Amino acid sequence: MDELVSRIREASRFVPLERLAVSPQCGFSNSVMGSAITPADEERKLRLIVETAWRVWGEDTSLGWRSICQ
Repeated sequence: MDELVSRIREASRFVPLERLAVSPQCGFSNSVMGSAITPADEERKLRLIVETAWRVWGEDTSLGWRSICQ
């Protein structure tokens, strides 16, 4: 997570933080059928994204993320 936070902070030197976001995938798959990922891997990946976002942008409980991730 530290590396992700560092990369986001670096990017914010060029683009305002409120215009940046994190995404679990760039939007492209490495095969026609998509990338194989287990539900457990998917959950870990999404938790990392949410926890990173909390760390960078703060926890906005109005979005309901806390209830989703617990």
